[in-house]
Amino acid sequence: MGFPETFKALADPVRREILVMLKGGRLSAGEIAGHFAMTNATISYHLAQLKKADLVREHKEKNFIYYELNISVFEEVMCWFAQFREEQPK
Repeated sequence: MGFPETFKALADPVRREILVMLKGGRLSAGEIAGHFAMTNATISYHLAQLKKADLVREHKEKNFIYYELNISVFEEVMCWFAQFREEQPK
């Protein structure tokens, strides 16, 4: 996906918190939901938005769905932001 989907996904504080949680490694949907006082359907919606923006990937193992960061998208966004850094004087 492109930057519009990425920035839309990052605009929500719950989704940003999920991304910070996933920084420590993959988590199941249940583990993610356990950190929030929200319905499972609401957490599923947020995870779907993160997947749509390609910020997370899901892996199914038996009866569980695990989520992990898609680092390549973060690298692409960081490269885009880097263009706004002030040039260092030589």
